[in-house]
Amino acid sequence: MRLASPRIAPLDPAELDAGQAEALAPVTREGGTPLNIFLTLARAPEALKRFLGWGNYVLSKRNALDPRQRELAILRTGFNCGSGYEFAQHKAIGLRSGISAAEIEALKRGPAAGDWPPLETAILTACDELHADQFVSDATWAALAELGDKGRMDLVFTVGQYTQVSMMLNTFGVQLEPGTEADPDLARALR
Repeated sequence: MRLASPRIAPLDPAELDAGQAEALAPVTREGGTPLNIFLTLARAPEALKRFLGWGNYVLSKRNALDPRQRELAILRTGFNCGSGYEFAQHKAIGLRSGISAAEIEALKRGPAAGDWPPLETAILTACDELHADQFVSDATWAALAELGDKGRMDLVFTVGQYTQVSMMLNTFGVQLEPGTEADPDLARALR
């Protein structure tokens, strides 16, 4: 986490106006409270609605990446961006998507760490290249050929989406939900 407290506090669910409640409806489970990311973004309800539309595409079966590939990309991107919130949320999703705890530790060290199949090495490499240069090299693009054009596009879409999400989370100071454990490798001197 970059900040010890939010710069922009999440809304109190009991005090939402009609527009905020409408924007939060898709991410509010019956009897539940939306995550802090959504309660924060609901301060701009029209933006939240559009954000959820794109985010739902990236997280859906319409994305050509399978859940494991998608979560590898999200976790590596969250780690590259130093987003403790994003990494913590998607670590749980990654574990449910077939990524082991050992693989999560390895992906934090980069594509050369761990025993990744060639396609997963290329996915992690693309994440690093996009983070460093906003471009996928010809060699990595070729190594991603198995994904096809749509799959390669969806990989770039996924990394771009979660780079943006990480920027918002880090800058707004969105805090982890109670009971969610921060990754020790993303602990920073809190300001």
